[in-house]
Amino acid sequence: MKKEFVKRHGWTLLGIVAGTVGGYLFWRYIGCTTGTCPITSSPVSSSIWGAAMGGLLLSSFMPERKEIKKEE
Repeated sequence: MKKEFVKRHGWTLLGIVAGTVGGYLFWRYIGCTTGTCPITSSPVSSSIWGAAMGGLLLSSFMPERKEIKKEE
């Protein structure tokens, strides 16, 4: 079951992980120094936004699933 889940959602999971790391690194090295930026002022919010954007971006590369219709 885990292998099927990873096979089906692998690109999305990879995007979430990469986005989380990227969001954290963005906060760490570039982030908002004044604390007034709602996304980049906190490592948690920056990581969550990065995960969401990474997951959405890489899920767009997933191939379309073809449904097989069974005739009864």
